[in-house]
Amino acid sequence: MEDHVDANPYARFNDAVIEEFRTNNGTVARFGRGLVLLHHIGARSGAERITPVMGLRDTADAWLVAASKAGAPDNPAWYHNLLAHPDVEIETPDEGTVRVHAEALTGEQRDSAWARFTAISEGFRSYQQNTTRVIPVLRLTRR
Repeated sequence: MEDHVDANPYARFNDAVIEEFRTNNGTVARFGRGLVLLHHIGARSGAERITPVMGLRDTADAWLVAASKAGAPDNPAWYHNLLAHPDVEIETPDEGTVRVHAEALTGEQRDSAWARFTAISEGFRSYQQNTTRVIPVLRLTRR
């Protein structure tokens, strides 16, 4: 019988991206060096998880991540996990593993950060067009 996680095409895709990221020191052919591996704890399960996400450098000690979920009507699970457990780690292409604290941005800070994502990626622009929700943006600040 096939394992539930293995049956999920998104999990298989993420696993392949994580492997390529680690094998190539943070470079993933499809995404260049723009990803971080987000380590997070399940809000209900308490299980440790890793999700590759686009990470835009905000300052020397902070990264921005957008909970776009490709424009789905709901937020990704990792977003809820970060709200429940904001002290996490990321793996970065240039600095290795970094301990960070996640903070959801609101108002003008969120809008300005979201504009940075849409300016660099047609994908992010289309995600917003695919959903009526406001796509959350979080700042991950080094602890």
